[in-house]
Amino acid sequence: MVGGVAASALFLLAGPASAHVGVQPQGEAAQGGYAVINFKVPNERDDASTTKIEVNFPADHPLASVMPQPVPGWKATVAKEKLTKPLKMHGNTITEAVSKVTWTSTGGKIGPGEFQQFPLSVGQLPEDTDQLVFKALQTYDNKEVVRWIEEPKEGEEEPQSPAPVLKLTAATGDGHGGSGSDSDHDSASDADADKAAAKTGAQQNGATETASADSNDTTARVLGGVGIAVGAAGVAFGVLAGRRRTTA
Repeated sequence: MVGGVAASALFLLAGPASAHVGVQPQGEAAQGGYAVINFKVPNERDDASTTKIEVNFPADHPLASVMPQPVPGWKATVAKEKLTKPLKMHGNTITEAVSKVTWTSTGGKIGPGEFQQFPLSVGQLPEDTDQLVFKALQTYDNKEVVRWIEEPKEGEEEPQSPAPVLKLTAATGDGHGGSGSDSDHDSASDADADKAAAKTGAQQNGATETASADSNDTTARVLGGVGIAVGAAGVAFGVLAGRRRTTA
């Protein structure tokens, strides 16, 4: 009984902490690349539903490109702000970046015991950090607002209301990375080109082999015909020589 009570108490204490708003990439999020990331929003209340989620983007590592994937029953709004220091991206100067994305219910909701994922395509990811911290606000239909804004510290216990943290992987050798990156399209194009080249080479080799076979066959026929002609001439010569001996 004591063990059961202790286990139940541990579960109750761990439950709220483990059900916080989080963020994970689809595949990986590489430094300097592009990625699709999912914000996972669980409902922690038994008597209320989540109807709004706000995600604030880090100002110290601004992201110029953020595109939400449509979620049925929710409207996404992307807010931008001017940068004090413009960014250089693909040869272009970027003067503003995304500051916040807000999803508001248009009929959908996250009920008790449920969760919802909100996907975003983001980039270009920074190269001078291994993580991005997003501060989120979760609003319930009873007007309660839960602030997921405490930044977790390495080596310390998880805070009561931790902010979502996106872990970044090392940059790839070509300067791009992550799902949806330009290098993915380039690699696919290169692969298609290699396949086409291989196919063309095979066709050319086949054509060469066919031509060679045809040439050899023609040569064999010519030589065969010459041999027959020479043989016939020899027979004729022998017959004539025999007749001359008979006459003599």
